Parts: sequence; structure tokens; C-alpha cells
Amino acid sequence: MIVSIAQPAYIPWLGYFDRISKSDIHIVLDNVMMDGSSKTKFANRNKIRTPNGWSWLTVPLRAVSRSDEKAISDLEITSGMNWPEKHWKTMQSNYSRSAYYSNYSDYFKSFYQQTWIYLAPMLEESTRFLLQELGIQTQQLKSSKLSPRSKKSDLILELCLIVGATTYLSGPLGRDYLDVDAFEKAGIDLKYHDYIHPSYDQCFDGFVPYMSVVDLLFNHGEKSLEILTS
Repeated sequence: MIVSIAQPAYIPWLGYFDRISKSDIHIVLDNVMMDGSSKTKFANRNKIRTPNGWSWLTVPLRAVSRSDEKAISDLEITSGMNWPEKHWKTMQSNYSRSAYYSNYSDYFKSFYQQTWIYLAPMLEESTRFLLQELGIQTQQLKSSKLSPRSKKSDLILELCLIVGATTYLSGPLGRDYLDVDAFEKAGIDLKYHDYIHPSYDQCFDGFVPYMSVVDLLFNHGEKSLEILTS
């Protein structure tokens, strides 16, 4: 059984979905604090294509003190800000002329009209829709529901053991912190997902990689999974 584990992300990039598609079970790592690295922080933001290259779409989060750090499952979205309207208008202005805009525009319009208080339910809903539209049927589990007790590399191993993994498909950064010997002793084959990003036609001249998967869907519709996994 191939298992992958990753923090939830806001309208994730192609590689996020490719790793899920190659797994039998995907565990959403929502019982840890959000990754704060400027290079890998995607729980509340992602990139979309624009005429000038790309632009961030960022969901504002309610600030928490270091003494009150919260897991992703408990993070609150800042109230009183019009970020949903801004995100929807940005999508409209950049993708309204794309070939498959009408396939997904009603969903995203409705999605951004909802009131989201916590980050996790919002990510769960948008990711559910994106998986559905891509045609990926991998079973999804939440780490917060599996009640693990370990941390860091031990946490990943414990989650794999809980669900009966025979192979763990890690992201490439797992090379920096996973205990290879511990996985070997547990009888779990450790593999790394080194995603090779495909090129595809975008709305604007040139190709810019590492955009949110919505960029691929708006431009290629039902062909997106084939391109994504190529």
C-alpha cells in the first residue's frame, strides 16, 4: 500500500496532486503547525498566472502568539477582509478567456461567496472539488483523526504504521529529515516524489511553471490529469 502525507494547501500546484494520484491513501497532515518557510508555505496561499508572470492569492490568517501556536486544523481566517472577492475577481480577470473557464467558474464564484471562519474546512472543500474534477479517487484521511503521538520524522512513520503502509511516497524535502533506518526497520519502503513539471499552453505568452492547478484546469479541462501525470 502506497501512502503519501502532506500538509493541506490552498488551491495546490500540480505536483501536490500528482503525488496523491500515485498513492493508495493520502493523509492530510492537519495536526501540526503550518509550515512557515517563505519557500514552502502554501497552506494559505498559491500562485496563478497573469500577463506579467504570476501573482499570489493569499488567505489572511488571524495572528497567534508564540505561546498560543495552533495546529492547521485550528487556524482561523481573519474576519472583516474582502479577500474572497479579491481572489475571485483576480481569477476572473486572468482566466475569463481561457478555454474551460465556464466549466469551473460557477463553482469558484459560489466558493468565494461562502463565509469561511477556519482555514482547514476551506482547504478541505476546495481540494475535494479539485480532486473530483481531476478524476483522482485516492482515499483521504486526516492525521488529526488518527491520533498520532509522535513528532517530525517519527510522526510520519507512526502515521504510515497506523494505516498499514508498505511504501511511503515522500516529497523531495523528506530527504532532509526522515529517518531512513527507522523506515527500513519498520518494513516500509521509502521513496521520494521528484516531480518533473510538464509544460502546457497557458492564457498568456510564454510558460510559467509551479502555478496552482486551477491554471491547468481553466486551460485544459478534462485533459488536465493526463498532462499533470505526464
